[in-house]
Amino acid sequence: MSNRMWGGRFAEGPDAIMEEINASIDFDQKLYKQDITGSKAHVRMLAANGIVSAQDAETIEGGLDKILAEIEAGEFKFSRALEDIHMNIEARLAELIGPAAGRLHTARSRNDQVATDFRLWVRESVDNLIVQLGELMQVLSAKAETHAADVMPGFTHLQSAQPVTFGHHMLAYVEMFARDRSRLKDARARMNECPLGSAALAGTSFPIDREMTAKALGFDRPMANSLDGVSDRDFVLEALSDASICAMHLSRLAEEIVIWCSAQFNFVKLSDKFSTGSSIMPQKKNPDAAELIRAKTGRIYGALNALLVMMKGLPLTYSKDMQEDKEQAFDALPNLSLALAAMTGMVRDLEPNTKVLKKAAGCGYATATDLADWCVRVLGMPFRDAHHVTGSLVKLAVERNVELHRLSLADMQSVEPQITVDVYNVLSVDKSVRSRVSYGGTSPVNVRKQSRRWLRQLEKEQA
Repeated sequence: MSNRMWGGRFAEGPDAIMEEINASIDFDQKLYKQDITGSKAHVRMLAANGIVSAQDAETIEGGLDKILAEIEAGEFKFSRALEDIHMNIEARLAELIGPAAGRLHTARSRNDQVATDFRLWVRESVDNLIVQLGELMQVLSAKAETHAADVMPGFTHLQSAQPVTFGHHMLAYVEMFARDRSRLKDARARMNECPLGSAALAGTSFPIDREMTAKALGFDRPMANSLDGVSDRDFVLEALSDASICAMHLSRLAEEIVIWCSAQFNFVKLSDKFSTGSSIMPQKKNPDAAELIRAKTGRIYGALNALLVMMKGLPLTYSKDMQEDKEQAFDALPNLSLALAAMTGMVRDLEPNTKVLKKAAGCGYATATDLADWCVRVLGMPFRDAHHVTGSLVKLAVERNVELHRLSLADMQSVEPQITVDVYNVLSVDKSVRSRVSYGGTSPVNVRKQSRRWLRQLEKEQA
């Protein structure tokens, strides 16, 4: 039996294994809305330019609307023998309206059709991620404003470094996610060109209006080169690249939440809504949502790497390899969306244990830099000399097993005779954070100003 889709060129149908490896309908049926939307725009353009009759165009649109309703009602039967979403819809259209269905594919190929469908799907996914990032930034900024003056330890090498505020820590992630959102907006602008009308690879001899279809589908313009139109997958690579960086930021915050929730740190309380228990240990409250966000990062990285490797050796233009471009994106972008939703919920409900944080902020000689700065500012020492004096005082405090502010003035003067009692004014964690007034610093005044700026900006965008 000949292959019905390919007409007279093939005398036999595909082997069962060929059908198995070739079919994409199991995953690309996700593109049904985009495929029908693209087809309707295409047939309207064909009719407007006299390539098909207005009556055929109306009949085709009516059939496509019926197919959309069938799919959304769960009544549509997808066939693996028909390979993909495009042929499944076209075959059902022929059943519904007869020979007029065959006119729909005039002046297009599955190559530009799938490139358009996939671009529409990725664009919609990116739009949703941009909104979700704004929501997460808003929650983080609100948390920052609430805890602008609550002191916590700042770390380097996961060792106590200098006191900061919890609000300042939250704002660090606002800045990260703002860059993620900016990257996605840039990617969205670059991907907003329409491949439809590139046909198989060389364009078409029909008098089509690519500007019309581009506008109908919400694109800024048609793609300028038909070869690039069918072979480009930069739009999904860039989306996955941006998603990978965003997932990395989510994973860093998730890791901190996992650490902070532990009994050993006890820095924050995580809502029961985003925790689970143990089947054997009744006391456990596990930060599983944070752990799963951390784990999903690997899946998103894997999607980007798989697509990069798939694309790296392909000559122009379309090769069947490119059928493998969708499953990774279909997995990665929804998983990033889920991770963003989970993180937004966790941060909204998360409550810092301010007393524990403040006590921890004073551990590990965290105000040593303030002491060194005081020696420079008040005693006029070169910073390197002040660094040496402070290091010697920390060594003495370690030997005495006390914090810096517990050393007596006599102890301090045994290392540096010029030190006066005024030094104790800089050794509290509260005074330390209040002194960090440089732009971008952790002072509560700065944190309130930055958090309110972000909240105003995000609220304005939503208006």
